[in-house]
Amino acid sequence: MLDATPLTGRHLIAGDWVEGASTFRSAPAAGEGFDVAAGGAAEVDRAVRAAEAAFETYGWTAREDRARFLETIADEIEARGPALTEIGAAESGLPTARLEGERGRTTGQLRMFAALIRETDHLDIRRDPALPDRAPAPRPELAMIQRPIGPVGVFGASNFPLAFSTAGGDTASALAAGCPVVVKGHPGHPGCAEIVAQAVAAAVAACGMPAGVFSLIQSNTNEAGAALVQHPLIRAIGFTGSYRGGKALFDLACARPEPIPFFGELGAINPVFVLPAALGARGAAIAEGWAGSLTMGVGQFCTNPGVVVLPAGPEGDAFAAAAAQALSGAAPGTMLSDGIAAAYRKGVEDLANHPGLAPVAGGEAAEGRAGLPAVFQVAAEDWLAAPDLAEEVFGPAGLLVRVTDAEQTRAVARALAGQLTVTLQMDDADAPAARALMPILERKAGRILANGFPTGVEVASAMVHGGPFPASTNFGHTSVGTLAIRRFLRPVCFQNIPAALLPGDLRG
Repeated sequence: MLDATPLTGRHLIAGDWVEGASTFRSAPAAGEGFDVAAGGAAEVDRAVRAAEAAFETYGWTAREDRARFLETIADEIEARGPALTEIGAAESGLPTARLEGERGRTTGQLRMFAALIRETDHLDIRRDPALPDRAPAPRPELAMIQRPIGPVGVFGASNFPLAFSTAGGDTASALAAGCPVVVKGHPGHPGCAEIVAQAVAAAVAACGMPAGVFSLIQSNTNEAGAALVQHPLIRAIGFTGSYRGGKALFDLACARPEPIPFFGELGAINPVFVLPAALGARGAAIAEGWAGSLTMGVGQFCTNPGVVVLPAGPEGDAFAAAAAQALSGAAPGTMLSDGIAAAYRKGVEDLANHPGLAPVAGGEAAEGRAGLPAVFQVAAEDWLAAPDLAEEVFGPAGLLVRVTDAEQTRAVARALAGQLTVTLQMDDADAPAARALMPILERKAGRILANGFPTGVEVASAMVHGGPFPASTNFGHTSVGTLAIRRFLRPVCFQNIPAALLPGDLRG
């Protein structure tokens, strides 16, 4: 467990393991905690300045060198696999199989971006040759290419100690783009963060990269996060977390003298629309599948399907009964932190006391860090009149919104805020109703599914993990998939520039 693992609790700043002026005690789900450096503005400043210095070299490295660097990070993470699994399970309470799968996803992302940058599609190279004889005015020679933006700040996520944290998708895509990274580690899993940082440091040394290309600042305070977002040398931020925390940091990014893009993924309720024919033909199976998706990982996924929209009447009642049966006897699951567990219990209590809501399943309060599922139902007109019911409760809480007809279904769809996902459960006979919903749903979500459930985000080129606000703070991008690299690139046009001065990918 943690007390048997050689952890220093230090920051990694430009290749040096640095003590903190103050510390905090980690709070694992199992085993003893350890003292961790609590970084602030001074540590962030040192790391960011080192990143800026590194950018003068790293931003102009060959794509092949960066690809090998990413692959070496993946190799080093895999070499530390048993230690990461042991520490990750102790800190987060996540099961071993989940952490092993997440480690594979993390290394897979690194290798995916390595393969991507070995090609040039992401650079979107465009050329317009000179037309010196064009009338009435000649045209200069123009060449456009996507170039790295500079140092990037990344925030570790509570619910993914590996895939969305120290060397997760934000870090991988930024490094692939040619941007140094400063990570603000999540206090819920500092041991995981340190072990992964060791892997990155080993890859930096093995590949001869500048030391400032990667730093990890451990912290349990808001000071470090605010300092990272506001540092004048940081050019963009990658964030996965709560709406409240993300919105506060987003506002800081926008309020800077020179605002920067804040790529925040803030969660969603990920509604599932169960259309009439599908409900009649296989309602019980859909309910069972939804219950499994709702409770996966104790509901601690940003794609957790927290709302089901389905018809009122006997078939909808049967769906509710099947969901209740599927959730009956559910054992308490360990949540990611005491704070998350307490917030979940408060959210369930608020739902239980909300006018117009009726219990369907669960709702019992678990002790300490544990969570139990809770499902309620409400008439669509009451849901439409209460905007707070469309807010995420992070954990295995579900709400069945009962609609009377197709028009009310569309009214619910129109009332949705931005989502990461929207799901249609439909049969062939539902195609006209689904077609009428599509123009609405396309504007609401980054990913639309049919006859599945949104938990489980495939790491692939076509994946979009983002959506209109408040699901994310920048609707034009994704935090998963190869398009994620475009967050950390910007187009630069070179006009009549001698070939020797051009970026390597524009020469020749």
